[in-house]
Amino acid sequence: MTVGALDDIRILDFTTLLPGPLATAIFCQAGAEVIKIERPITGDDLRHYPPFDAKGGLSFQYLNKGKKSLAIDLKETDILDKLSPLIRQSQILIEQFRPGVMDRLGLGYDDVAKINPAIVYCSLSGHSPDGPNRLKAGHDLNYLADSGILSLTGDAVGKPVIPPGLIADIGGGAYPAVMNILLALRQSDRIGSGCYLPISMTENLSPWMWWALAEIGADPSGPDTNGSLLSGGSARYQIYQTADNRYLAVAALEDKFWNRFCDLIQLPADMRPKSVDGPYVIERTANILSNKNHDHWMTLFDGEDVCVSLIRTMAEASQFHDDGINLPVCEAVAGTRVLPPAPALGENNSLLD
Repeated sequence: MTVGALDDIRILDFTTLLPGPLATAIFCQAGAEVIKIERPITGDDLRHYPPFDAKGGLSFQYLNKGKKSLAIDLKETDILDKLSPLIRQSQILIEQFRPGVMDRLGLGYDDVAKINPAIVYCSLSGHSPDGPNRLKAGHDLNYLADSGILSLTGDAVGKPVIPPGLIADIGGGAYPAVMNILLALRQSDRIGSGCYLPISMTENLSPWMWWALAEIGADPSGPDTNGSLLSGGSARYQIYQTADNRYLAVAALEDKFWNRFCDLIQLPADMRPKSVDGPYVIERTANILSNKNHDHWMTLFDGEDVCVSLIRTMAEASQFHDDGINLPVCEAVAGTRVLPPAPALGENNSLLD
């Protein structure tokens, strides 16, 4: 095992479910010691979510390999005293309660910073801790709805579609948390003090809508639900059905890709200019592709620069997830390590002694 970039970092992780645990899983893969603080008896809710194997919930296991677990009641009156030794020895604390909860428990940033002024304290929440929705309950789908991004997923009749990936939890929560924590560690190296990082999953969805925001800048009435370039309004960026009921994802945005794609499927020349792109060109393209099976088209497109992919099932894409979650951590900074299994609840309570 080679040295990981975070081998000298200890993290106190008060989070559950997906956003915080994914962030600390990334740190763990890079060598950090992650101490997961859990409720006694039940622990992280994700321990009890199916599917299960003999060791428990597989989703929990995927996200918590290599971590340690403390089972402790955070409502104990002397909780700060009990955790003070670990706080002094940690560089990062990450929590995911609603705003104000950690303060009420006596574990807020001000309380913790008195013990360890250099600590980087990250608070993940659904909404801005200073905004009107700060205490509003929610999950990924709610944050997508509140941000406006869900309105861009409409199908042919305009009904929004539930995305299969947890965009807000990961793209608005876990990844911004990782990025900001690493920046804060760099800052701490330079100036010697820590800081408080409020991470709002709803607000952090803004970059995911950059194209739609540009369209709003041009027309305040907002983008058409499924009529813009990247939301289904273009023949160049579209999903098409084949004769055997498979689907092709076409993303031939640039002219060089689009023109070669059109040559191969023999789309008439008058259907190719950007000026005529829209529903009629989509229909004509769909009619052509629906006449042949997917293997015919994929053989035709093989080796061509056309930006076409077969929409694979999870089983067909198994090479990407044979070992569970592939964390976005390169070996150059993570080292070569095989993490031990996720901990049993309270497995490391001796750390409190």
